Amino acid sequence: MKKIISLVLMLSLLLTLAACGSKPEKEDTQPSASEPTTEKINIKAAVLSGPTGMGAAKLMDMAAKGETTNDYQFTVAASPDEVTASLINGELQIACIPTNLAAVLYQKTAGKIQTAAVNTLGVLYMLTSGADIEKVSDLEGKTIYATNQGSTPEYILNYVLTKNGLTPGENVTVEFADADTVSAGLVSGDIEIAMLPEPKVSAVLINGKDKVKVALDMTKEWEKIDETSTVMQGCIVVNKEFAEKNHAAVEAFLDEYQTSVDFVDENLETAAALCETYAILPKAAIAMKAYPNCHIVYQDGAQMKEQLSAFLKVLYEADAASVGGALPDDGFWYE
Repeated sequence: MKKIISLVLMLSLLLTLAACGSKPEKEDTQPSASEPTTEKINIKAAVLSGPTGMGAAKLMDMAAKGETTNDYQFTVAASPDEVTASLINGELQIACIPTNLAAVLYQKTAGKIQTAAVNTLGVLYMLTSGADIEKVSDLEGKTIYATNQGSTPEYILNYVLTKNGLTPGENVTVEFADADTVSAGLVSGDIEIAMLPEPKVSAVLINGKDKVKVALDMTKEWEKIDETSTVMQGCIVVNKEFAEKNHAAVEAFLDEYQTSVDFVDENLETAAALCETYAILPKAAIAMKAYPNCHIVYQDGAQMKEQLSAFLKVLYEADAASVGGALPDDGFWYE
């Protein structure tokens, strides 16, 4: 009996040991203390409706879906005035604004706003509804209707005209009116020649059908005058203090913005639809037609600095106040 009891106890012990040996170890699901945890940084950014914001269409979609490196809260503003105060007081960390406004804010904030890249070149075009215009000199003796008197479009127009031997008020007449009036006049035929920006150009071409056509690309006409510079109308600016404290986050934003621009170039129809979705333009059809004419780019580095400096110099010579009263120094550039 003692032998039987001993065998039973030994068998029970062996079965217990076997069960313990086959039991899987519990996985440690807790992160190691040595593993770094990365928190996303919240960045408030603004773009303007129209060409200055069109390059950001894909980036805004990525941000809405949580696919960006950090969290981006985008605001779409109808005019630069709507973002100026927020940029100055630091509520916005990044914004896409006109290049001359970037220069003005740099001066106004004593260097707190810096320019990181150019995102839009020229968006101005000379349209006709009957007049035969093939080159700038064909405008001699004609009347040109334009918008935005006393701002960048007027200075660009005057620069191109004077460099081609035309003087407004002498051998060419320039009349200013609001964009809707000029657009309606072109479509009706009451205005024969007018300079308009995109996306107004595309809207007029759609509404005017075969009656209105593009005669001159003002960006190309500028480049014929000076091959070393070009029209640069939109840029990306950053809050200097934020950028210094969050350099990696700003770099990630700029990389993703460049990716967005590349996407736009290769996926025009999708990008146009995103413009309507995020209220950058009212209709995808207008965005589809306007995109190729908006010169959407991503340019930074030495060449961008050289060309934007040359462009701002022309504006300064036309009206110093248009760039803040002085040409920006080296602190103007985000590094």
